[in-house]
Amino acid sequence: MYRITKEFHFSASHQLSHLPQGHQCARLHGHNYVVVVELAVVSLNAAGFVRDYGELKPLKTYIDDTFDHRHLNDVMDIPSTGENMARHFYEWCVARWPETTAVKVSETPKTWAEYRP
Repeated sequence: MYRITKEFHFSASHQLSHLPQGHQCARLHGHNYVVVVELAVVSLNAAGFVRDYGELKPLKTYIDDTFDHRHLNDVMDIPSTGENMARHFYEWCVARWPETTAVKVSETPKTWAEYRP
């Protein structure tokens, strides 16, 4: 199995108001997010790639246009947890690149959530 990953960065704010009062994530705050998309195939294409990294540029455009420097509560119709965001980006990617196998979303350098069906 051949695997590639590419990471994308954006900054955004959110507030998880469904959490108990006093929980730090229940307050308005922001993160510098890192989104890592993983694609995998058994056989490489004719060029010797899983997929050309340049073909993943639409994800960068989508992130920049929809999420970067935005308040995620205004953008997402579900709580903007790392877990929900990972699944959201996975579903967006797999609809375009069927060989998508996972998406990881980091809120900090030490915390991340991954969606891998």
